[in-house]
Amino acid sequence: MIFTNLLYHPEPETGILTITVNRPDKLNALNAATIDEIGAAVQQGLADAAVRGMILTGSGEKSFVAGADIAELTKLDDVGGRRAAVQGQEVFRLIERSPKPVIAAVNGFALGGGCELAMACHLRIAAENARFGQPEVNLGLVPGYGGTQRLTQLIGKGKALELLLTADMIKADEALRLGLVNHVVPQAELLGFTRQLLLRILTKAPIALGLCIDAVDAYFDKGRDGYQAEADAFARCFASEDFKEGTTAFLEKRPAAFTGN
Repeated sequence: MIFTNLLYHPEPETGILTITVNRPDKLNALNAATIDEIGAAVQQGLADAAVRGMILTGSGEKSFVAGADIAELTKLDDVGGRRAAVQGQEVFRLIERSPKPVIAAVNGFALGGGCELAMACHLRIAAENARFGQPEVNLGLVPGYGGTQRLTQLIGKGKALELLLTADMIKADEALRLGLVNHVVPQAELLGFTRQLLLRILTKAPIALGLCIDAVDAYFDKGRDGYQAEADAFARCFASEDFKEGTTAFLEKRPAAFTGN
């Protein structure tokens, strides 16, 4: 697929796919077409056996994603607003449920839909100049792409409500203190650090990685028993070739060579 608003960069030699939101003149703001392209890019990455993990980032050094495209939003009524929310939630849920690890490399403003996109990723690495916030109430709106839910999951009800109700923007060090991001690094080191972290993760058993993601996700799914999901995942691992390889390699004191089988 040819993307208009994204850069799609797979690295067959490492298994890393980098997806870059590329609307620098709009600070990488999300319009409906860009959200559709993100969904298509992630789907393409999931379907490609050569892709084992993904990095999501924004073009330039000022903005990861500065929010939704406000000009586009002003044209919507309540029906269109619901449709936009459902579209965004479905795409971001696809990222969240990906069995392949997805890391957000937040290179600047992550506001509104940008904060929501980062929160849908499994891990978040922030540059020192990154800024986070859900400023929707300034526009007479609420977050529509899962922000009220994931922000609460990540930093707790009280602080999430404070950020949602005040529309305050927080710096990267505060985001780290609250648990919104995993690491803060200098801007020049952002992609290198993110790549090295993902490469370290990709040395692990692919089936186990996906099952860890699913079991953690089950904790937040009211329709699932997280403990049961964990037990099912644990059992499934015993039927994998990766379990045999991992335990054999451990006993033989050598690195495991996982195949994802």
